[in-house]
Parts: sequence; C-alpha cells; structure tokens
Amino acid sequence: MVNKVRSYSKYFLVNMGVLGSLAGFATEPRDSLTTNNQIENEYAKVWPQVESVTSVANSPNLLLITSDQQHWMRIGYNDPNIQTPNLDRLASRGVIFDRAYTVNPTCTPTRASLITGKFPSQHGAWSLGTKLPEDEKFIGDYLSDAGYFTTLIGKAHFQQLKGTSEYPSLEAYPVLQDYEFWEEFTGPFYGFDHVELCRNHTDEAHVGQHYVLWMEKKLAAEGKDPKAWKAWFRMPTGTSKAQYGEWNIPEEYHYNVFIAERTNAMLEEAVKNDQKFFAWASFFDPHPSYIVPGKWASMYDPEDMQVPKLVPGELDDMPEHYQMTQASPKEADAYFKKFQEENGNWCHGFHSHTTYAGAKVTEARKARDMAIYYGMISMMDHYIGKILDKVDELGIADNTLIVFTTDHGHFLGEHGLVAKGPFHYEDVLKVPMIASWPGIIPQGKRTEALQSLVDIAPTLMAAAGLKVPLTMAGQNRLENWKDDTVDVRNHVLIENRHQPTTIYQKTYINNRYKLTWYMLQDEGELFDLKNDPQELHNLWNKQEYKELKLELLLKALKADMQKEPLVMPRVGAA
Repeated sequence: MVNKVRSYSKYFLVNMGVLGSLAGFATEPRDSLTTNNQIENEYAKVWPQVESVTSVANSPNLLLITSDQQHWMRIGYNDPNIQTPNLDRLASRGVIFDRAYTVNPTCTPTRASLITGKFPSQHGAWSLGTKLPEDEKFIGDYLSDAGYFTTLIGKAHFQQLKGTSEYPSLEAYPVLQDYEFWEEFTGPFYGFDHVELCRNHTDEAHVGQHYVLWMEKKLAAEGKDPKAWKAWFRMPTGTSKAQYGEWNIPEEYHYNVFIAERTNAMLEEAVKNDQKFFAWASFFDPHPSYIVPGKWASMYDPEDMQVPKLVPGELDDMPEHYQMTQASPKEADAYFKKFQEENGNWCHGFHSHTTYAGAKVTEARKARDMAIYYGMISMMDHYIGKILDKVDELGIADNTLIVFTTDHGHFLGEHGLVAKGPFHYEDVLKVPMIASWPGIIPQGKRTEALQSLVDIAPTLMAAAGLKVPLTMAGQNRLENWKDDTVDVRNHVLIENRHQPTTIYQKTYINNRYKLTWYMLQDEGELFDLKNDPQELHNLWNKQEYKELKLELLLKALKADMQKEPLVMPRVGAA
C-alpha cells in the first residue's frame, strides 16, 4: 500500500499548496494543526466519540452491472429483435423498471451520481470534461468502513481526459499510459478498495491503464508479441486507422472479456476471504463507435432493422437547437458556435445530424449502425452472463442484490438525431434497469414506478443495513423495489449543464408529463407522455396548455428545492 500511495501522490501532491491555501491552512500549518488538536480534544472531553459498528454478517453482497449509452428499448425483454438471454435471465429473477431515468444524459455526471447519491450540481462533476472531487464521500467509503470489500472493474470516467496542474487526472494523457504506475496502483480510488480500469470506447487511442497490462500479460503467456494489441487500436497509441463494422481485435482480448474475467476474480477473492462485497462491473458497450469483433459484427442483418425515422414537421415546435441538427454541416457549425464560452468546451451533439463520423447519414448507414449496435449489446450480454454464472457457481445468488442499468440512453435516428447531447427526449433520458434479490425483491415483475439513478447509492446502502447519510440527495427506494405500491416517487429530475451558461437545461418528469426548461433561453418543452409517448407534439407554446405549464413549472421549482441535501440535522433549537 505504501508504494501505491506514493505512486498516486506523484500526480496529486502538486496541488497540495493550492488546496491548502483554499482551505485556509497553508500559511501557518503548525499553528493551525495545534489549534485543531485543541478543539478536537475539548470536543472529546465533553462528547466522547462512540464507535458505531454495523455488522454486515447478514447483509447481502452488492453487484452493480452497467452498460454505457444503452437505449432503454434495446434489450431482449423490450425488443424481440435483439438477443440478450442473460439480461433476460436476470430480469426473470427480479423486477424490470420500465420508468427508470438518468440524472444527466452524459457519462461523468451520472457515474459520479451513482457513487455519491448526489445530483451533478451537488457533487461537482457537472459536465463531461470535469472531474469528481476526490474529497467527496462515496458509497464505497461507507461500505468499506462497515466491512465490505469494494471493487470497480472497467469504466470509471470520474475524471477528465485532459489533466492540468490545477485539475490533475488519472484518466488523462500521459498518466493513463504510464504503465509503471498502473502496475503498482489498484486503489483506493473514489471509495473502491480495488480498481482495474480501462478508458477507451472501442478502438479509441485512449487505451491504457490496467486493460493494456492485462492484454500484454495475456499475449506474453501465449507466446505472442506483448505489443500486438497496438494493431487493434487507433493511432497514435495504436497503428490502426478508425474502424467501422467488424473490429479486428480477437474476441479473447476484448475489454468485455477483461471486465468479466477480472470481476469474477474479485468475487472469488471476496468469497474466499468470507467478506461481503460491493462490486461494480462497468462495461463500455454499446457506446459508439460502431464496431464489434467477429461473429457479433454479422449477427444482425441491417435489412432486418426497424430504423427510427424523423417524422416530418415534428421539430417545428421544438427549440431552435433541435431544428438546427437537421441543417447542413456548414449551417449547423455556424449556428452552434454561439454556444462556445469561457470555462466550457466542445458541445456533444451540437452539429449537423445529417452526417456522423464523417459519413452521410443515409437510411442504409443507420440500419448498419443499428445492426452493429445490437451486436455490441449481444456480445456484452454474453459476458454479463459469465458474471451471473460465477455468482451461481459461488453459491451466493440467494444473498446477492444485483442491479443492472446504464448511464444514459442513445439516439439511432429517433427525431432525426444520431448522437447524444442537450436533447431531452425519452430515448436519452430513460434507461433500462433491473433489480434482483431472491426472496426479497419479487421475481418476474415489471413496474412503471418512477426510478432515478441518483437513488442507487442510498438504496444499496439501505440494503446493506447502513444508515443513509443526510448528505445524499437520492432516496432509499428499497421498500419500493420490494413493493411498487409503497413509497412511490412522484417525480424525477434530470440536470444537463453541458456548458457553464449557454446550454443548461433541467427536466421534470411525473407520472404523465415532462417539462424541460433552460437557464438562458425562453424556449422549452412540454410533453404529455400518456397521449404522446413518441414526443412528437411540444405543448410549450400552446395557449390551451398555458395553465398546465405554469402548474408544472411550480412543481418543478419545488422538486428542485426538495432535492437539496442536509449537511446535518437541527440538533439544537438555536
């Protein structure tokens, strides 16, 4: 552990002066330390600390399995055209939540919410390209303190791809490819005792961290060139150009294998040590680009795909940035430039959706993309099955709470869109979600009870028998998972501050309506999800819905206040 801490600190100690001065203790650290000790000693004389030990001997193991950017419909129990036998198997053992929602339709903010139980505006990782502050308190911290072994295998994305002296990142160049460091470092990291990470989606040049070490050891053990993996990834890290369709990587070196294999090793270790575990198997697919190896690339025929289409006129009553996605690349680029600002960055999805990855978006191209997307999901499902099999093999299925979900959805042509961004349709906000805990959670059930990913952390803590801290904004949904008629959520909130000011939207959803409003724009969206589930008719500017809009805006304002966490209770009258 000493070596790990020393290695980790070489990227972060540069900030100690900055952090210290901000905290106000860097000027005279010795005097401040003395004062702090005096205060703590005085507190201890009057209010001695009582160790609160929670036994987790009878608590369940906790297994979180996530995909990345998976449309809520693209799963076997919703779409008979896609094969996901293992996720269907998990669903048959638990509850399918048909109205589960993300907290943000991008990766970093939502993943940070999963481990903090807070909204992006509260935990600090408010957009892509930001980092989750390391001094937050994470679910893994609480579980580790209670005696759980906590581990994350696969995608973290808690930190940005570009680091600076002020905002360093282990997920940035050149650190993510400092293999001497990764050979030594496996945690702790954001509350996880043990991590084995990967950073690239498909063949991206961001490949590195523990995944590369795993590939090299595997290749060497087979008597092959340890650097052979470079041929499977893009330049400059690899030697390949960007690929499409069938990925040239042999399946046995794919990160799905890495994630399943290493997750299973962690489960085995925990069971061997008679220790309860919280394990997060964090998969990367089906996040584009659209490539998948071997048989999975040809598993689905593009001609069989039911490709979503833009309905003529459906964007006419939508905010302008939706409409401009259908403009020519030149017109769209000129329009979307106005959203660039200081302390911001490139806006995902703010481009013409008539082209994608340099190619014109034709019906044939969308069908091919969709077929590969399905193949990516089916391959991932196969390796999720390896983890479910391991749980059965270890004899811990009856005492393991398993949750499957994704961080956010995706567009495959719905509403004319082919990439995520500030477009708050159900396609990108709603997520697939399953919870299974034999004997505790009903089996083979579907429910439309509203769920939010911000509730995952507090619910898992409650399942472990731990007190949910007041600082978490999410709600403990365990009783609702057991019986969807009790403790019902009446709304969910989604935040999307993609830029500091120029594009900041929030969405309020209740049992029937969805309302989206913006910080700077007077435009908005109002959909009746009961009568218009495809979201083709925006009611925001309809005079006959003016009173409903005002009513929903008031409810949204109150809901936004309700999500504010407490640092502590009122222990005194004054």
